[in-house]
Amino acid sequence: MSERRAQSWPVRVFGLLSRANYAIALICGVVLLATVIFILVDIAMRQIVGRGLGGSDEISGYVIAGVAAWGFSYALVERAHVRIDVLTGRLPPAGRAVFDLAAAATLMVVAALVTSYGWRVFARSWNSNSRANTPLETPLWIPQSIWLAGWGWLTLVALVVTICLAALMLMRRFESIHAIGGVGSEMENEQ
Repeated sequence: MSERRAQSWPVRVFGLLSRANYAIALICGVVLLATVIFILVDIAMRQIVGRGLGGSDEISGYVIAGVAAWGFSYALVERAHVRIDVLTGRLPPAGRAVFDLAAAATLMVVAALVTSYGWRVFARSWNSNSRANTPLETPLWIPQSIWLAGWGWLTLVALVVTICLAALMLMRRFESIHAIGGVGSEMENEQ
């Protein structure tokens, strides 16, 4: 039997999520790099010409908010979110799996709540055509939609991860649960 067939569907689905989030992380990196270049050009123009492009502080704030929201999903699939594992490290694999599933489900609920409240803010900005109180007068729905989409994506990714972990729990594949949703240890990172 091939290696692909030997993997259970939750592991394959998680692999697809990981690849999608890796691509998103690369896009976020390019956006951050472009923002840094924009800021550097703005600073250089202020020093050389005496007048900058303007708005670099506002735009960079929007970019940071958007990149952070989209980056949370990458952190989830890379097991980079901080979790305190004083208790779970001493449990048998089945016990750790319960905590891993609970952590993913809790993250999904929190992300859904933020997305829900973020939607309300976005809708209010859209309906009232709110603009930033800055020289750029940016329509607030633009940065809010990017931020909101990132939180929506995190909600979806956390939901799929939770479903994958629950399926693996039913299959009693505790090591796969740890590999997907467990706390990464320093010893694992060294290997």
